[in-house]
Amino acid sequence: MLTFRGASRAGGRAVSVATAAAVAVAVAAAVAPAAVATPTVAATGDAATGFGPPDAAALQASISGLPNPVITGSLVDVDGTDGSWNGVSGLGDVARGTAPAPDSRFRIGSVTKVFTAIVTLQLVAEHRISLDQSIQHYLPGVLPAGFPPITVAQLLDHTSGLPGVDVGDDEDDPAGFVAHRFDHPTPAQVEAALGGLRMSFAPGAEQQYNGINYYLLGSLVEKVTGHSYASEVARRVIRPLGLSDTEVPAATDYRIHGPRLHGYLAVDTNGTTRLVDVTRQSPYPWAEGGMISSARDLDTLMKGLLAGRLLPSAELDDMFTVPDVAYLGTNQCRLGDPGRACFGMGLMSATIDGVTVWGKTGSRPGYTDGVFATRDGRRILVYAFTPTSESANTNPFVLGVARAALG
Repeated sequence: MLTFRGASRAGGRAVSVATAAAVAVAVAAAVAPAAVATPTVAATGDAATGFGPPDAAALQASISGLPNPVITGSLVDVDGTDGSWNGVSGLGDVARGTAPAPDSRFRIGSVTKVFTAIVTLQLVAEHRISLDQSIQHYLPGVLPAGFPPITVAQLLDHTSGLPGVDVGDDEDDPAGFVAHRFDHPTPAQVEAALGGLRMSFAPGAEQQYNGINYYLLGSLVEKVTGHSYASEVARRVIRPLGLSDTEVPAATDYRIHGPRLHGYLAVDTNGTTRLVDVTRQSPYPWAEGGMISSARDLDTLMKGLLAGRLLPSAELDDMFTVPDVAYLGTNQCRLGDPGRACFGMGLMSATIDGVTVWGKTGSRPGYTDGVFATRDGRRILVYAFTPTSESANTNPFVLGVARAALG
């Protein structure tokens, strides 16, 4: 295991679980679930084949009961040509006892990969990158000498076969993460962690979700353009769509600027469990998972993508094209055709109660989120919530929100 350690910082603001519960009771009236429903008429097509306006009661019920021991707060935004709804539940700031604001910013984790894929595919459309060319061609020496050629396409759709790397961020150890949450290994250090490892499978033979693929794509963007990854994302995606809540933070900028959803981890210390505010943490996952955004901006991103504002049709189709291979492992690709690939280039597909949606999930310690849409844009779902444990099973909560949105 390769472990990176940086200068340690003082521990985060802590709130005992008992105090958090007392706060929740004291402010229950103030933080009662809030929602706004604004039904609209479908712009095109037969209304009978659409979803109809979102079911406000079902959506609000899907996020009710917060805070609880596993999740402190949540926000949901449903949009599309068949109507819109947004709602919040629980606590956005436990110490202050306040509800989440609908415009709160949060760490989007691996939803960052959607931005990275879009920028890479824009460069493909500009003939500055070839999907069939190897990453070793563009970045000589970045991979161990014994590794086979791995194409840009295989990085984008997670069929590279590269092994996963452990950078020692302690995400499975709440106390360890809190102690080291300001550490920030560089992309070059993360990529160098591949040294001494073996390929998981032959490139193109299977699919396995792997963050290292998108570190390499971030480095590719910088090499081809001569500019920073952050500046290319801003120039090509953030500014054209007016995503005012979205940023690629600098490596040493640990804050979320503006209105924010606070993230927490439950840490056991000498038999006492306390909630530690981990809103401030390193954004080191970078092109793989380091960005910050809001529900409003992620909704706008998906609308712009579906409308063809970001990519020509050929490259947009690549995002929705899933290779016909097996999926290795059980941590992904469980909704639809279990055991088969579910990732295109930057997007994943999931089928819930017969409805296929496309998008991406993300997580960082203290945060879990996702953005999904039907291919025709009739329904777009963005959710974010703040789990207090990286190991907690929050799938029932996410599926409950998704079913309410798609019902």
